[in-house]
Amino acid sequence: MIYVAAPARYDTMPRRRCGRSGLYLPVLSLGLWHGFGEDRGFEAQRAVLLRAFDLGVTHFDVAGTQGPPVGAAEETLGRVLTRELRRYRDEVVVTTKAGGSAWRGPYGGGGSRKAVLAGLDRSLTRLGLDHVDVFHHDHPDPDTPLEETMGALDTAVRRGKALYAGVSGYSPELTRRASGILRRLGTPMLVHQTPYSMFDRRAEDGLLEVLDDLGTGCVADAPLARGLLSHRHLRSAPEDSRPDEARPLPSGEPITENVWERVRALEGVAGRRGQTLAQMALAWVLRDERVTSAVVGATGVAQLEDDVAAVGALDLTDAELAEIEPHARAD
Repeated sequence: MIYVAAPARYDTMPRRRCGRSGLYLPVLSLGLWHGFGEDRGFEAQRAVLLRAFDLGVTHFDVAGTQGPPVGAAEETLGRVLTRELRRYRDEVVVTTKAGGSAWRGPYGGGGSRKAVLAGLDRSLTRLGLDHVDVFHHDHPDPDTPLEETMGALDTAVRRGKALYAGVSGYSPELTRRASGILRRLGTPMLVHQTPYSMFDRRAEDGLLEVLDDLGTGCVADAPLARGLLSHRHLRSAPEDSRPDEARPLPSGEPITENVWERVRALEGVAGRRGQTLAQMALAWVLRDERVTSAVVGATGVAQLEDDVAAVGALDLTDAELAEIEPHARAD
């Protein structure tokens, strides 16, 4: 059966300008870091991707190391892009990244020109594309000069293998330096992807101000704190939870009963708003207009639809923000 996209896909999903560029992103993007490896059935993954597009989620975020195994998430996305979404390619924003470790050895990751550009070529092969829309360097490499890494991003754009360049996981100071290098090369930094949620507020420690000053967009990663701010996990992490949900909090501390009490308190605020906890958590991240988009993951269509429903009530009152604030921390 030939896939035909929903005619109303642009009617309800808000979009925000990415920094001071001409590119607009949906306020919710789909990340393929969970549920898009060979351990999941392809048809279920395909259903999530197509439902996302029908709901106006036109930005798909992936990385060359995601799976399992490494690269499987890109291969899954590539199958759908070259089949069902082929006619809609110009409506889709595809983001991928290099920098994570794809294999052991000196060229499997990092920030060298060799690793970054070879990583992009591998990604394009798996995606079945001649270019991606945004190419990120994911986490700075202290063993490689920043000029070399940013020069590789500039080369990717100049060769037509990416339309825009971005970074992920850079500190405010390093972001400013990287942006300056890219600007001098003639390839401005489009976007910075960073963890940001009620339980991880490091982006507020100078990064959002730097990005606003630079005119660089901000994409919030892990806005549900790896599933912790999901109504599915109010008591404790279930046995079928995703691997990342068992990790400690961003502070490195384990998830304690005190943390669960804050989660349950936040769920109470969400309930009074007529939302799930996940929906309110997304609204909270998007309350700041400097955040262009929040990246959600979904292992099934129902979970995706629940998250997307957040766009129907993004406004938070001052009273609600004040009620949330004492609980919006992980320490």
